[in-house]
Amino acid sequence: MMMNCQQASRLISDGMDRPLTRSEQVRLSFHLLMCRNCRHFRQQLQQLRQGIRRARDE
Repeated sequence: MMMNCQQASRLISDGMDRPLTRSEQVRLSFHLLMCRNCRHFRQQLQQLRQGIRRARDE
């Protein structure tokens, strides 16, 4: 079954806090191959997290 963007965004967020299962990784990877918006969302979350870490470390 195809993952929708809401499910993908939840897994992207979850994946920042815990290891995803192999099944989750495969489903998310497949979705990201086809969905530019979710790839962009993942990139934004990664950049936000990096910025917070840098600010905390300073």
